Amino acid sequence: MAGPTEKKKADVKVVIVGDATVGKTTFIRRYMDGVFTENPGQTVGACFFLKQWGNSNVALWDTAGEERFSGLSSFYCRDASAAIIAYDVTRRSTFELLQERYIPLLESAKEDCLLCVTGMKSDLVNSNTRQVAQGEAKEFAYRLNASRFQEIKRKDPSRKIPVPFFETSSKTGVNVDEVFEYIFTSILPRTGENVPQKKDTVDMSGDSERSKETLKKKGCCN
Repeated sequence: MAGPTEKKKADVKVVIVGDATVGKTTFIRRYMDGVFTENPGQTVGACFFLKQWGNSNVALWDTAGEERFSGLSSFYCRDASAAIIAYDVTRRSTFELLQERYIPLLESAKEDCLLCVTGMKSDLVNSNTRQVAQGEAKEFAYRLNASRFQEIKRKDPSRKIPVPFFETSSKTGVNVDEVFEYIFTSILPRTGENVPQKKDTVDMSGDSERSKETLKKKGCCN
């Protein structure tokens, strides 16, 4: 039987949505490559990465944040098992746009799609620059996932469910890995074989590059 690296086919899909300026691509690059890429270039349509987590392969879709690409972004959100809802903690407008522009893109995602609210650029926060309170963002995350929480509690009343909210920094790496670990352990089968060590999570760059080339031909990624 072929292992995940050999089959190179995604078992689940995770997307990241949010304004074009919040640092979505830098965030994914930090997770994939372990380095901070300050100017990764603009995403047009979406870019695709494949990650191995234990015995599963996870497709990560980095969607464009500009409104003119909303139709394409909605397409790439189809059947997503989880979504990273990204905003800049130092720019309130990016948080307010989530409900108005980006949550609707997820209507084509799976019914029980996990929505992980993720504040970006926490390294820039001080008493003068913070524009979104942690409590407000955490409450937003709880409301987005209320029906999912209720269903989990119905099946297992004793289970404790952490609210899917994080503040992260792609520059320092704070909470970047934790976001993906939370998502993967929530949506993938809970087996001992699917709880890998850090070294077991690898970038399948061959598939990523081929996907980018395919999307380029379709005018969907640069």
